[in-house]
Amino acid sequence: MTARILVAKPGLDGHDRGAKIVARALRDAGFEVVYTGIRQKVEDIVSIAVQEDVAVVGLSILSGAHIALTTKVVEGLRAADAGDIDVIVGGTIPQGDVPKLLDAGAAAVFPTSTPLDVLVTEIRKLTGTSEAS
Repeated sequence: MTARILVAKPGLDGHDRGAKIVARALRDAGFEVVYTGIRQKVEDIVSIAVQEDVAVVGLSILSGAHIALTTKVVEGLRAADAGDIDVIVGGTIPQGDVPKLLDAGAAAVFPTSTPLDVLVTEIRKLTGTSEAS
Protein backbone atom coordinates (compact mmCIF):
# COMPACT_ATOMS: atom_id res chain seq x y z
CA MET A 1 0.00 0.00 0.00
CA THR A 2 1.29 3.44 -0.92
CA ALA A 3 1.15 6.12 1.76
CA ARG A 4 -0.25 9.52 0.84
CA ILE A 5 1.69 12.57 1.98
CA LEU A 6 0.48 16.17 1.99
CA VAL A 7 3.26 18.72 1.53
CA ALA A 8 2.05 22.14 2.63
CA LYS A 9 3.44 25.67 2.90
CA PRO A 10 1.51 27.37 5.72
CA GLY A 11 1.50 31.07 6.44
CA LEU A 12 3.04 33.86 4.45
CA ASP A 13 6.24 32.11 3.39
CA GLY A 14 6.49 32.38 -0.39
CA HIS A 15 9.63 30.34 -1.02
CA ASP A 16 8.74 26.82 -2.16
CA ARG A 17 11.82 25.37 -3.85
CA GLY A 18 12.62 23.10 -0.89
CA ALA A 19 9.02 21.89 -0.62
CA LYS A 20 9.00 21.02 -4.31
CA ILE A 21 12.30 19.14 -3.98
CA VAL A 22 10.90 17.17 -1.03
CA ALA A 23 7.66 16.43 -2.90
CA ARG A 24 9.64 15.13 -5.90
CA ALA A 25 11.91 12.99 -3.69
CA LEU A 26 8.87 11.46 -1.98
CA ARG A 27 7.19 10.73 -5.33
CA ASP A 28 10.40 9.17 -6.61
CA ALA A 29 10.46 7.01 -3.46
CA GLY A 30 6.98 5.68 -4.26
CA PHE A 31 4.74 7.86 -2.11
CA GLU A 32 1.61 9.56 -3.40
CA VAL A 33 2.15 13.27 -2.83
CA VAL A 34 -0.37 16.10 -2.69
CA TYR A 35 1.28 19.54 -2.83
CA THR A 36 -0.79 22.54 -1.73
CA GLY A 37 1.34 25.36 -3.04
CA ILE A 38 2.35 28.44 -1.06
CA ARG A 39 0.56 30.62 1.48
CA GLN A 40 -1.93 28.08 2.79
CA LYS A 41 -4.23 28.70 5.74
CA VAL A 42 -4.07 26.17 8.56
CA GLU A 43 -7.79 25.42 8.14
CA ASP A 44 -7.25 24.64 4.45
CA ILE A 45 -4.30 22.34 5.21
CA VAL A 46 -6.41 20.42 7.73
CA SER A 47 -9.34 20.20 5.31
CA ILE A 48 -7.16 18.96 2.44
CA ALA A 49 -5.44 16.41 4.70
CA VAL A 50 -8.81 14.95 5.72
CA GLN A 51 -10.28 15.04 2.20
CA GLU A 52 -7.22 13.43 0.63
CA ASP A 53 -6.97 10.77 3.39
CA VAL A 54 -3.26 11.34 3.92
CA ALA A 55 -1.07 9.51 6.43
CA VAL A 56 1.31 12.43 6.93
CA VAL A 57 1.17 16.21 6.66
CA GLY A 58 4.59 17.67 5.89
CA LEU A 59 4.88 21.35 6.72
CA SER A 60 7.61 23.34 5.01
CA ILE A 61 8.26 26.50 7.02
CA LEU A 62 10.99 29.06 6.48
CA SER A 63 9.28 32.07 8.05
CA GLY A 64 10.21 31.49 11.69
CA ALA A 65 6.61 30.76 12.69
CA HIS A 66 7.21 27.00 12.81
CA ILE A 67 6.11 26.43 16.42
CA ALA A 68 2.85 28.37 16.16
CA LEU A 69 1.94 26.96 12.75
CA THR A 70 2.77 23.38 13.71
CA THR A 71 0.74 23.67 16.92
CA LYS A 72 -2.26 25.03 14.99
CA VAL A 73 -2.12 22.25 12.37
CA VAL A 74 -1.83 19.53 15.03
CA GLU A 75 -4.72 21.04 16.99
CA GLY A 76 -6.77 21.44 13.80
CA LEU A 77 -6.30 17.80 12.85
CA ARG A 78 -7.29 16.68 16.35
CA ALA A 79 -10.40 18.89 16.22
CA ALA A 80 -11.31 17.30 12.87
CA ASP A 81 -11.02 13.80 14.39
CA ALA A 82 -7.89 13.28 12.31
CA GLY A 83 -5.34 13.22 15.11
CA ASP A 84 -3.97 9.97 13.69
CA ILE A 85 -2.42 11.92 10.81
CA ASP A 86 1.26 12.48 11.60
CA VAL A 87 2.59 16.02 11.21
CA ILE A 88 6.23 16.49 10.25
CA VAL A 89 8.03 19.80 9.92
CA GLY A 90 10.92 20.87 7.75
CA GLY A 91 12.66 24.10 6.92
CA THR A 92 14.59 26.75 8.79
CA ILE A 93 14.34 25.17 12.24
CA PRO A 94 16.87 26.10 14.93
CA GLN A 95 18.13 22.98 16.72
CA GLY A 96 16.82 24.37 20.01
CA ASP A 97 13.28 24.42 18.62
CA VAL A 98 13.23 20.73 17.67
CA PRO A 99 12.11 19.59 21.17
CA LYS A 100 9.45 22.34 21.23
CA LEU A 101 8.04 21.10 17.91
CA LEU A 102 8.00 17.51 19.15
CA ASP A 103 6.22 18.68 22.32
CA ALA A 104 3.72 20.53 20.11
CA GLY A 105 2.82 17.24 18.44
CA ALA A 106 5.18 16.96 15.49
CA ALA A 107 6.10 13.34 14.76
CA ALA A 108 9.45 14.35 13.25
CA VAL A 109 11.47 17.48 12.47
CA PHE A 110 13.79 17.93 9.48
CA PRO A 111 15.87 21.12 9.63
CA THR A 112 17.29 22.61 6.44
CA SER A 113 20.02 20.43 4.92
CA THR A 114 18.55 17.14 6.17
CA PRO A 115 19.56 14.62 3.47
CA LEU A 116 16.62 13.51 1.34
CA ASP A 117 17.39 9.83 1.93
CA VAL A 118 17.09 10.40 5.70
CA LEU A 119 13.75 12.16 5.18
CA VAL A 120 12.44 9.31 3.02
CA THR A 121 13.63 6.66 5.48
CA GLU A 122 12.00 8.41 8.43
CA ILE A 123 8.70 8.84 6.58
CA ARG A 124 8.76 5.16 5.64
CA LYS A 125 9.15 4.36 9.35
CA LEU A 126 6.23 6.64 10.25
CA THR A 127 3.95 5.19 7.59
CA GLY A 128 5.06 1.57 7.90
CA THR A 129 5.88 1.40 4.21
CA SER A 130 8.91 -0.14 2.54
CA GLU A 131 10.87 0.76 -0.55
CA ALA A 132 8.92 0.67 -3.82
CA SER A 133 9.78 -2.38 -5.83
